Amino acid sequence: MPDETTAQVTVAATAGPLDATTADGVRALAARTAAADGVAPLSEQPLLWLTDPEASAVHVRATDASGQLVGYAQADVGAATSASAELVVDPVHRRTGIGSRLLERLRSETAVVPGRTLRVWAHGDLPSARAFAGHAGMVVVRELWRMSLDLAVPREARPLPAGVTARPFVPGQDEEAWRRVNSRAFAHHPEQGRMTASDLRAREAEPWFDPDGFLLAERDGALLGSVWTKVHAADEDGGGHAVPVGEIYVVGVDPDAQGLGLGGALTALGLDHLAARGLRTAILYTGAENTVAIRTYTRLGFTKESADVMFGSGTQGSPAGVTMST
Repeated sequence: MPDETTAQVTVAATAGPLDATTADGVRALAARTAAADGVAPLSEQPLLWLTDPEASAVHVRATDASGQLVGYAQADVGAATSASAELVVDPVHRRTGIGSRLLERLRSETAVVPGRTLRVWAHGDLPSARAFAGHAGMVVVRELWRMSLDLAVPREARPLPAGVTARPFVPGQDEEAWRRVNSRAFAHHPEQGRMTASDLRAREAEPWFDPDGFLLAERDGALLGSVWTKVHAADEDGGGHAVPVGEIYVVGVDPDAQGLGLGGALTALGLDHLAARGLRTAILYTGAENTVAIRTYTRLGFTKESADVMFGSGTQGSPAGVTMST
């Protein structure tokens, strides 16, 4: 993978984990961009994959003549038919062609597999990202809604189905059973359905992880589904919240247990847990095309707060993508 040097900026691609210093540089770049845009440019997965030796990731870095990181992109090349990636350019170096060069390098890296597509997510649907995508010949192919709920407003009770009980996740015991149900629940989701043991361990090692907020629903000892919650520090979620907010991180129900109302009941359990922690707001993310989930969340009191959009040359509803902040 040869480097490309133009106008004192070098663009280089590497596979495998980044060293600690380089990874810290990417995190600092993401923080600077979030402060400028009011939206986090890189989501959780690429940040966790910066130093993960098992990640199916290609890292693309743009550095200036002094070696300062001025742009970064990461592509998930673990799937044969589509590649997802995220891209960010330092705000003070925008409109100098760095974003276009990162995107072109992503395209060349992912095109190693013939026919594999590359899509572009834009967090917050910023005008600058739309302009960048239009210049690159991309159109909107999907929306991801961010929905929020006031935890202080009373909600309708949503009891668990008869015979179903819930308990906290036990680290070191429940990983494989949870991953098995999760992969079945998200069989058609290219990211969530591919969560590996390494991905799960990485999240368990994060400061926010709380097994008491990771609830498993069982009947006769069999795992049927789960709700996993996450608490963001003030404005850590990129949504401009001045106080901590809770997130319904993942709700998954085994296909064999669908139709029981378990998804709504688990979501309600997660909201009760977040409210008990004294949080005032809960958020979640769902695809705009997932009308069943949106109906469930709306009944619980969630409303649309904002949206991320995916750009590409494919058809509406394609699920993989690249996130960019240019």
